[in-house]
Amino acid sequence: MVHTLVSWNIDSLNAALLGKSSRSALSLKVVETIRDLDPDVVAIQETKLNGDQKKSAGILKALMRYFPDYQEVDRRSEPPARTGYAGTLMLYRKSLPEPTVTRPRIGAPDTMDDEGRMLTLEFPDCFVTTVYTPNSGSGLVRLKPRGVWDNCYRRYLQGLDARKPVLACGDFNVAHEEIDIANPGSNHHSAGFTDQEREKFGLLLDAGFTDTFRKIHGDAAGFYDDHRSVYTWFAQRAPKSKINNSGWRIDYWLTSNRIAGQVSTSEPVDTGERQDHLPILLRI
Repeated sequence: MVHTLVSWNIDSLNAALLGKSSRSALSLKVVETIRDLDPDVVAIQETKLNGDQKKSAGILKALMRYFPDYQEVDRRSEPPARTGYAGTLMLYRKSLPEPTVTRPRIGAPDTMDDEGRMLTLEFPDCFVTTVYTPNSGSGLVRLKPRGVWDNCYRRYLQGLDARKPVLACGDFNVAHEEIDIANPGSNHHSAGFTDQEREKFGLLLDAGFTDTFRKIHGDAAGFYDDHRSVYTWFAQRAPKSKINNSGWRIDYWLTSNRIAGQVSTSEPVDTGERQDHLPILLRI
C-alpha cells in the first residue's frame, strides 16, 4: 500500500486562510493543491497560532473546511517563548489507525523547547514527526544554541528509530551541500549554510537516516526531471528569485535507512508564482 504525506512551512495559517492580500490568494491555492494530492498525513510548520483561543479556533475551522476527513493536532509557542511564533500542526486521515500524539521536549537551550517546534505521531508501524528547526538568525546570533538543538534533535530521532522506523519532515533550515543552494560561494557565512549547520545535518544522516530527495534524484543541481527546480525555498525579498531559480533546498523528508528503499516519490510541489517555501511530497 502506498501512503502519501506532505510537509509545508506555511508561514502563518492566518495569512494563508483568512488573509486578503494577493499573496494570501496564492497561498490558498497551495492549500487546495495539497488537498487534491489526497494525503494521508499533512505536516505544517510556522503556523504562528497564538493564545487567542477564539481567533485560533476560527483559523482552524477555515483549515478544516479543506480537510473534513482529517483529525488536527497542533503545538503552539508558549511562555517563556513569545506567542504567535513558530508552531507546528499535523493532520492525519481519520481512517488511519489512531496515533499516539506527543509534543517532544528534547532538552534544547534558550526557549527552543517552548516554541512549538516539534510534533510526533506514533502509528503501529512507524513514527511520523515534523520539525521547524530554529533559524540561526541575522548575524548568526543563535548559531551556538542552534548547534545544541541539532545535537538534541539527532538524539531524539535516534531514540525513535531504535523503536520503529521514522519518517521525519519539516523545515530544517539548512542547505546540506553546495548543490542544495543556488549561490553557495556567497553564502558560506549565512544562516542555513554555515559549516556548523551543514556538518550537524551530515551527522544526522550518518546516524541512520536518508535524505529521500537525494536518494531518488541523486546529485541533481538546479533542476531535476524535466526542468523542475530542486529548491524548496525562494526568498520573498528577492522578487525574481523564483524566476531565476535562485533558491535553497532546506525542507526535507528523511526516513530511517531501513525503509528508504520503499520511497517512490520525494519532491517539491509546484506553487506557481508564490515564493517562500514549497510543500514537499513523499510517497512510500
